[in-house]
Amino acid sequence: MIRHIVFFSARDRADLPRIEAALNRLAEIPGADRLEVRRNLRSDDLCAEVDLVVYGEFADLAALEAYRAHPIYAEAVQAVRPLRELRMAADVEV
Repeated sequence: MIRHIVFFSARDRADLPRIEAALNRLAEIPGADRLEVRRNLRSDDLCAEVDLVVYGEFADLAALEAYRAHPIYAEAVQAVRPLRELRMAADVEV
């Protein structure tokens, strides 16, 4: 299984609803065993820069690559990229 974790921060916090809505569309893409978009609780100073987290689980790397190749993924990138400050991603095999 592949865990796909992405952290986002908004350039302007007023845009968070728009960013979150665009990222939530990712759940419409088939192939993820689990996909969630959540707001960061900002529980300590180390994570204060992160506004949103995308967490996904995929059966394998091929499923993750198919997700990234989907047109909805491209639409989400196009909508979010101009509104975000930070994007940091990690894919780990478990």
